[in-house]
Amino acid sequence: MFAMDQTKTQGDTMPTPEGLPSDVVVSPDTLRSQRVPPGQSRTKKWPVLDASGPPPVDLDTWRFRVEGREGQAIAWNWKEFGQLPRIRVFADFHCVTRWSRLGNLWEGVSTRELIARAGGAPPDARFVLVAGYDRGWTTNLPLEDFLAEDALIALLHDGEPITPEHGGPARLIVPRLYAWKSAKWVSGVQLLDQDRPGFWEANGYHMRGDPWTEERYGWL
Repeated sequence: MFAMDQTKTQGDTMPTPEGLPSDVVVSPDTLRSQRVPPGQSRTKKWPVLDASGPPPVDLDTWRFRVEGREGQAIAWNWKEFGQLPRIRVFADFHCVTRWSRLGNLWEGVSTRELIARAGGAPPDARFVLVAGYDRGWTTNLPLEDFLAEDALIALLHDGEPITPEHGGPARLIVPRLYAWKSAKWVSGVQLLDQDRPGFWEANGYHMRGDPWTEERYGWL
């Protein structure tokens, strides 16, 4: 499904981190002299793109689960998750379908915070498999990328709750990778010692997805 959220159209001026409060985490890519990666074009709108629309998510039964490789797990319900310390992140957003929305302000819980509260990553953990509420969907990424300073489970976008169309109530945001790695409707992560392809990776997309080297597809 592809559509446009007309309520968040940006102006012509490219948003920059200049003047942001000192507690906002500034994603390094927003400091580049050229912020649009190869093969991408800036959009001022906020496109909606997913395979089959938002799944039903009941906040009364919502859980976010962190599972270690040996089966040890911790989970938070919606109320508990909302009480965790929050960060704000200013970051660009690059969709593999070749559009980039620059200067997004996300707010939520740092991925570092979650892994720390889960007891830390096992010494041999190198990757994570991220799960969503949308019919068993998963995506994979290196643990290093998942634990980047600007990575978070976002609850707000530009000061407003993330709508279901954009992955609400909570979605992963990993600004340094293509946006399909920033799982919508996220339900948890599993720490792994070996990489394991998620849904799109098993169907030809790149295992990592760096927009600056155009890691779009696995066969390139």
